[in-house]
Amino acid sequence: MTDPNIPVTEDELHAYVDNELPAERRGDVEAWLAAHPDDAARVQSWRAMAETLHARYDAVLDEAVPKRLELERLVRQPRRWVYGAVAATLMAFIAGGGVGWIARGAAATPSAFQSFTLDALDAHRLYVVEVRHPVEVPGSERDHLQQWLTKRCGWDVRAPDLTGLKLVGGRLLPGPSGPASFLMYESTSGERFTVYTAKAKTEATQMRYAVQGSDGALFWADRGVAYVVSGGTDRTRLTQVAQAVYDQMEKNGG
Repeated sequence: MTDPNIPVTEDELHAYVDNELPAERRGDVEAWLAAHPDDAARVQSWRAMAETLHARYDAVLDEAVPKRLELERLVRQPRRWVYGAVAATLMAFIAGGGVGWIARGAAATPSAFQSFTLDALDAHRLYVVEVRHPVEVPGSERDHLQQWLTKRCGWDVRAPDLTGLKLVGGRLLPGPSGPASFLMYESTSGERFTVYTAKAKTEATQMRYAVQGSDGALFWADRGVAYVVSGGTDRTRLTQVAQAVYDQMEKNGG
């Protein structure tokens, strides 16, 4: 027996996306989504991300197991190599076939999600209020900014072109496990968004939303780099910006 008036939880939304929701509850969730456009938009973005992850990594599942990971070879190797091989195998599973678990945050543990998001929101709040010194390198020096951050961070840092938003510039920040890049954008009305990126242990995750006070953030990881787009608490607007950043990263190969 189910009650359609019971609020739908985030776990149920993820189960709905993963086709793991009990049949008797599916109609209730669909009715909830029809009446709650914000949640419907979240579900749509999760599905789009899941399709992208499947397209990129499903082929890994069909690949032959490398000789170095065959069980007979592993048991003959020193223990330190076994641990590394097991870790590599688990990462291949997470990236290739575990989209359902990724959607629930299994690949990005709560501590990782929280640490990246909190660091990004702290930086966002600290610098978006600055008038004269919001960034170290201005947006007018985009090429230099990208080259500098790429060299210091160790991955290809790109400042995406975002429709309706001007690149204010960027700066280098300390991240949870190393350097982090920080880019700031501004609309004609003065609304500011920031894009924070840092190395992540997880290969890929879906977008996860967080809100703290008057600021919201969307977190995801791709190719071992974590992204956090921060702005106001208008989730629809924030999702549009984050999706544009994601699309640009996809177009440029990360």
